Amino acid sequence: MRLTTKHLFWLKTVIHLIAIFPIGYLIFLVMTNGAGGDPVQYIIHYTGIGALNTLVALLMVSPLARKLKQGILIQTRRMLGLYVFAYASLHVMAFVSLDLLFEWSLFLQEVVKRPYIVVGMICYLILIALSITSLKSLKRKMGKRWQQLHNLVYLLALLVPVHFYWSVKSEVIEPSIYILVICFLLLLRLRISAKLSQSLSWLKLRLNM
Repeated sequence: MRLTTKHLFWLKTVIHLIAIFPIGYLIFLVMTNGAGGDPVQYIIHYTGIGALNTLVALLMVSPLARKLKQGILIQTRRMLGLYVFAYASLHVMAFVSLDLLFEWSLFLQEVVKRPYIVVGMICYLILIALSITSLKSLKRKMGKRWQQLHNLVYLLALLVPVHFYWSVKSEVIEPSIYILVICFLLLLRLRISAKLSQSLSWLKLRLNM
């Protein structure tokens, strides 16, 4: 079945429910003492994984839209991108408030000692820029610069799993899987982009004949 704009409302509703449910579940775990022996680290890890999972979902939209011939899926990318930013914001706030207790001097010390925090903050700054410029009015005003800025999502996709990999001490299997999955999705995206470029070149050639 080909999805149309009539289905977009329900599609977005389902995505909202799927994206919000883990946050409600986290609140439930914390309130029922189900967040393990170190709830602070559990919350930080949980929200970080939430941001990473949503980023993976975002990267899957274009390949799925092309494979399934469901162009309407493209209209969910902005919403998914904002959910990546929302989970990343919860992740950062949990680290600053629950782990560091808003001790900014301690934060600077942590940055010096732990390079993965620097990578994480670079990722968050990129997300802030992408989220602010996701407004349609800014997109129109920025023109070609908008696409150049939003191509940073690919740099973000590489840095986030690196941040995750460096942040763990021994359990490297999970971040390694994320690195492989994201690299596959980026290679798939490059392949799609190459095919599109070839098609456009062929079309221009035909028009000029």
